[in-house]
Amino acid sequence: MLDPKVFKAYDVRGLYRDELDEQGAEAIGRAYVEQFEPRRVAVGRDMRLSSPTMQEAFMRGAAAAGADVLDLGLVGTEMVYFAVGSLGLEGGAMVTASHNPKEYTGMKLVRRGALPVGGDSGLLDVRDRAMSDADMAGVRHLTRPEGTVEEHDIWPAYVERVLSFVDPSTLKPLRVVIDAANGMAGTMLPPVLERLPVGVVRCYFEPDGSFPNHEPNPLLPENRKFIVAKTLEEGADLGVAFDGDADRCFFVDDTGEFVPGDFVTALFAESVLEKEPGAKLIYDVRASRAVPDTIERDGGVALMNRVGHAFIKARMRKDDASFAGEVSGHYYFRDFSQADSGVVPFLLMLELISKRDRPLSEILAPLRARYFITGEINTPVPDVALKLQELKERYADGRVTHLDGISVDFDDWHFNVRPSNTEPLLRLNLEATSEELMEQKRDEVLEVIRS
Repeated sequence: MLDPKVFKAYDVRGLYRDELDEQGAEAIGRAYVEQFEPRRVAVGRDMRLSSPTMQEAFMRGAAAAGADVLDLGLVGTEMVYFAVGSLGLEGGAMVTASHNPKEYTGMKLVRRGALPVGGDSGLLDVRDRAMSDADMAGVRHLTRPEGTVEEHDIWPAYVERVLSFVDPSTLKPLRVVIDAANGMAGTMLPPVLERLPVGVVRCYFEPDGSFPNHEPNPLLPENRKFIVAKTLEEGADLGVAFDGDADRCFFVDDTGEFVPGDFVTALFAESVLEKEPGAKLIYDVRASRAVPDTIERDGGVALMNRVGHAFIKARMRKDDASFAGEVSGHYYFRDFSQADSGVVPFLLMLELISKRDRPLSEILAPLRARYFITGEINTPVPDVALKLQELKERYADGRVTHLDGISVDFDDWHFNVRPSNTEPLLRLNLEATSEELMEQKRDEVLEVIRS
């Protein structure tokens, strides 16, 4: 089964069996190799119940088309990126549906340098080849000899690389609650944690693709209730929640308050610029002004960019940026194959709290007192283009830009509204210099969107 709609802007994702099954995975594996002609690729899988057979099918298709496949086994998404980058491979694939509910399967495809394969970088060509391949039930005329599949242990090199981002001797014996959500963090973190002096309360570390406790999507407030309550109950210094494939982590401070991704980006910018003065750092159009203000104050170069890992990773290479952060909890590092990681930010946050020797809530207090943000608010609309035009006309007295959707800047408030890649939705992010103004402007802009 291979429904063409599983090919999204940045990856492949759909309902297992109804939209994508093993036959479809094999066709995608074959089409991916035929399209890009890599000689060696790394393939890993997450803990979803369908992932072992889906990975096997993808590898079968890739090898049949002539690639030599390194089977990484059960790993987090960032470990595939790391393998591709550090081993100098021409490509890779991770069988995962990230933070989606248990019924989903999918894959993230990358090329040399762990650069993502997306809608405008070859994924639609892979789709077209795979669809014709699925129709022909795998009957192809091979132009290359069949490749091999062999197991490869990326773990020791991966653990050393992520630990290289911090000096473990500077870490204090902090008390940390971690919610792995029965996802890949429960497999990835133990070999890292055993090298750290922190006391960890481990929650839902058993990988289980049926997600018996809650969905592995910490961006949804209902999935954060547990980590907030547990952090307070344990009197912890920090709460950390990971998504399903563990390439994103989310933080809760010592008072149980969720830390928005743009504030995390601002804090990491300070840490990065301490180690690398004058570095270039990337942030996305939705972010709080806290990010560029912090980067510029600390002598760095702040670069605003479109949302989405394909765009961020391309910009990092173009401008040789040291670090990038997105509001959605993706954090990218030049020294990690210019890819996003969930484990590296976790380590950086431990280091930051240890070095400053103050509670995270105190470290964040200046940001929370100055920048008032709505977070992302989604609204279904019948006509996306018409509504964006309406907003542009309504706020023509502001500084209007079109890097991603529409951004409007005034001196004491600003907002970005951008369309979803996959559904007729508009996503609003707004910020003001006071809570009162933020709430007033939020309601005003939402009224235009929803009228």
